[in-house]
Amino acid sequence: MIVVLKNNVSPEEENAVVEEIKKLGYRPHVMHGVARTVIGAIGDEHSHRDLDVLNAWTQVESVTPIQKRHKLVSREAHPQNSTVNAGGVIVGGKKIQVMAGPCSVESEEQLMKTAHAVKAAGASMLRGGAFKPRTSPYEFQGLGEEGLKLLAKAREETGLPIVTELLSQDQAELVAEYSDMLQIGTRNAQNFQLIIAAAKTGKPVLLKRGMSMRIMEWLLAGEYVLANRNPNLLFCERGIRTFEDYTRNTLDLSAVAVVKAESHCPIVVDPSQGCGKASLVRSMCKGAVAVGADALLVEVHPNPTEAISDAAQQIDLEGFAALIDELAPIAESVGREI
Repeated sequence: MIVVLKNNVSPEEENAVVEEIKKLGYRPHVMHGVARTVIGAIGDEHSHRDLDVLNAWTQVESVTPIQKRHKLVSREAHPQNSTVNAGGVIVGGKKIQVMAGPCSVESEEQLMKTAHAVKAAGASMLRGGAFKPRTSPYEFQGLGEEGLKLLAKAREETGLPIVTELLSQDQAELVAEYSDMLQIGTRNAQNFQLIIAAAKTGKPVLLKRGMSMRIMEWLLAGEYVLANRNPNLLFCERGIRTFEDYTRNTLDLSAVAVVKAESHCPIVVDPSQGCGKASLVRSMCKGAVAVGADALLVEVHPNPTEAISDAAQQIDLEGFAALIDELAPIAESVGREI
């Protein structure tokens, strides 16, 4: 159920509604919007007392049942677009944010050179993998905590907030200590205990779409973040596995439009993983901006041919600078800025 409060309700009046929702057997989830405060009442409507009694309260504007399974991420619960603050960078507003950096943190020299270059070109966040989920156990698994420390140093030098991947529940607090946004990768997109652990750190959670995941499954996975009292959820389309093998994955830009219609949460597009070819990244970024992406996640390396992981999909520093210039008029044409 969704309880919408009237304008200018006092904190005391809001708290009274929250306490009544608890008494009726539901778990309240308060969402403060620009014009309205909305309270999601989580629970089985067939097992608990009817919330319609709240319609008689003077501070309540309406009580509405929600039919969708993804109750908190849906626009029924929160009609306005949400924004997420990651280390001072606002994702979901007019500005399309660009998160850029190497697939893997390989060395201090490689990371610092990339960080300074993407910052100068216009990136607003630095991405980089310290822990890497590799298909083969014999491939580079990342530098671990050493990589996190290098990311933190890069943030100190450039001012760019950090987004990096979380692989294990046991490492949630460690990764959260060094980063500004936690990425849940495609292989863990339905690892619900990991998602809960990420949510409980309080850091923004970037939830990538599973490589064979339906959109509804993706939305429900995101529900775990909001249901654990963390409103800072971002979805990330990164390509799905189809019969096509010309590209590494099939970047589903239609998912951007669907998620924007279904959910109030910001959506990010990762064209690097999405197609697996550096030559296609710039085109896919343009398409993502045109269909409404709130941010881009781009893999950038000083010398892609020497990259330890995913060399084929990383663009070089010059290519990234050119990309930002090319995106500006497209962003302007859809009422955004880059």
